[in-house]
Amino acid sequence: MKTRSTRHAAFRVIAAAALAACAGPRPAVHISEPAEGATLSGPAVHVVLEVRGVELAPAADQRPGTAHHHLFLDVDPPPSGAVPVGEAGIVHLGKAQTEYTFDTVAPGRHRIVAALADPQHVLLPNGVRDTVFFTVGAAP
Repeated sequence: MKTRSTRHAAFRVIAAAALAACAGPRPAVHISEPAEGATLSGPAVHVVLEVRGVELAPAADQRPGTAHHHLFLDVDPPPSGAVPVGEAGIVHLGKAQTEYTFDTVAPGRHRIVAALADPQHVLLPNGVRDTVFFTVGAAP
């Protein structure tokens, strides 16, 4: 015969599993292009992004629970708060785009950070970002 504490413990395990299933995967972003360590001919650099665990939506929709991408080329993302507007190296993909091309990236080693932000352009908590290092070769 099960004791009351055994039944409560079993209920807590089942409840925790149900909550985890409802919560779904944690939001994540991945830069699929360019590949880590790639050498590109440049000067154009095409970026392709993937996301999971959150719905992408235009920032103008202002729907809770959605996000959109921001790219940081050789610039550090802010540790918290809203992403700055109008600064060199920061691109807001506020229409829920999953691709972007930097037209004129200078030869040399570079870093792209992709980060997800809410409709108010505030970065999602817990470091929902991905980083890729790549090199643009010198022009022939």
